[in-house]
Amino acid sequence: MAIWAQTPHRLSNPNPNLSLRSSLLLAVAVSICLVWGTLFLVPFHSARNAASTFSFSSANISTDRFFLNLRFPHRRVLAVKTDPLRVRIDQIRKQAADHAGLASAYASYARKLKLENSKQLRLFAEISRNFSLLISDHRHLLEAVSPIDEPSLRRFERDVKDRIRAARILITDAKESFDNQLKIQKLKDTIFAVNEQLTKAKKQGAFSSLIAAKSIPKSLHCLAMRLMEERISHSDRYGDPESPPPALENPRLYHYAIFSDNVLAASVVLNSAVKNAKDPSKHVFHVVTDRMNLGAMQVMFKLKDYAGAHIEVRAFEDYKFLNSSYVPVLRQLESANLQRFYFENKLENATKDTTNMKFRNPKYLSMLNHLRFYLPEMYPKLHRILFLDDDVVVQKDVTALWKIDMDGKVNGAVETCFGSFHRYAQYMNFSHPLIKQKFDPKACGWAYGMNFFDLDAWRKEKCTEQYHYWQNLNENRTLWKLGTLPPGLITFYSTTKPLDKSWHVLGLGYNPSISMDEIQNAAVVHFNGNMKPWLDIGMNQFRPLWTKYVDYDNEFIRLCNFGA
Repeated sequence: MAIWAQTPHRLSNPNPNLSLRSSLLLAVAVSICLVWGTLFLVPFHSARNAASTFSFSSANISTDRFFLNLRFPHRRVLAVKTDPLRVRIDQIRKQAADHAGLASAYASYARKLKLENSKQLRLFAEISRNFSLLISDHRHLLEAVSPIDEPSLRRFERDVKDRIRAARILITDAKESFDNQLKIQKLKDTIFAVNEQLTKAKKQGAFSSLIAAKSIPKSLHCLAMRLMEERISHSDRYGDPESPPPALENPRLYHYAIFSDNVLAASVVLNSAVKNAKDPSKHVFHVVTDRMNLGAMQVMFKLKDYAGAHIEVRAFEDYKFLNSSYVPVLRQLESANLQRFYFENKLENATKDTTNMKFRNPKYLSMLNHLRFYLPEMYPKLHRILFLDDDVVVQKDVTALWKIDMDGKVNGAVETCFGSFHRYAQYMNFSHPLIKQKFDPKACGWAYGMNFFDLDAWRKEKCTEQYHYWQNLNENRTLWKLGTLPPGLITFYSTTKPLDKSWHVLGLGYNPSISMDEIQNAAVVHFNGNMKPWLDIGMNQFRPLWTKYVDYDNEFIRLCNFGA
């Protein structure tokens, strides 16, 4: 009986260990489910109940924040359940606002690039405005408290996408143009900055060049001082004769006028003219300087014979008619306005007008420059005279000038105009009614430096009176900028006879491109400009034309270290 009772038990549960293991696993699983259910369901239930009766404050739910001494995060209903339509409309609104800002930025940049009239500027401004209007029209969807209508949301999204597509197409098309405009604008800015630097450098360069050109080199100062020392030490050797030689007033001889305060330059002019003259004994040179340089000039021109040529050296102060009551320039020099213009010590006076900076040099109101307008009074017994600047070199015999038929004209000069350059309009103020009425702005200009004057015709035409009239009118510098060429152009406006260009070649003091053939064929070459041959800044290719007439055998020149 006992055996029979055990048999069914073994058949129904042959492995008692397996049954026990299964029971344990089941118990563990149930326990885990209970624990997790308690952790998540109970706080959620408490939070939901609290939301229906209380506000979401930490005091109301403090009892739900711990369970079995385990801390869990504070969860709210809105964090657990978010409206997907609200998220979607926020994304659409952000995309619309971003593209509206992008279009507005492109429109603003187009204005900066000065594209106000361009099609792209109008399109970008219109797209930006359309985005703003679209967002404004759908403001009811964007408000957080308002319910969201899904069909309206779809229409809003479709409209936004259409505008975004149009904006992207426009940006793609305009990108290359904007990049080019950016490069152009940067290039313009760079060019403007470089031009500013260039203008500043030009002003500084012009001022420095003016100082270099108008300053007296040490060697020239040395020469003048040594010659003056010689004049003082041996005054008996260099005194003026008791009566002037008859040749000085003989109208049948060839007379030259040289007005200078540069003893070396004047000697080169005289040396070159004598050396190339066929018969120097028939040539008379009237050298006029100022009182300060008179002694040095007297010594220089009495140290050698000059092949029988006649030389007169005087100071312009010796001509008593040259006083402020007769000469407008001397009277104007006494005015406070002109003295302030020339001598007031202000940097802007020197650099604000680089084009006419040289005219601020007081030498342009010096009587040595304006003596050329008084030749008939200075030499009343002469009929014709050749005027030479002190920066010229005579390369040929020029006596053929005295054989030219002047056709009743006063001034024989080489014209300098070509194209629109060196016309009267460049020298005078044609906005002034007097200038505009009396002169042709396209009239051809000519140059001082080598001028052949018929003094009889001068007296007949009363040219000096004409010069006084216009010089008095220009006291305030309203007709021309100063200097002697503008009043010369005015004085001899209808009384100038053009000479062949081979008589007078200009520009050796500023133009390095003058051909040597033209120079060699010239009777007179002119170192007009700042690069004078006696200065270190002189052009080396032209300097030998001048230095070959420097008298290096002169002991005073050797003592002052003039290089051969």
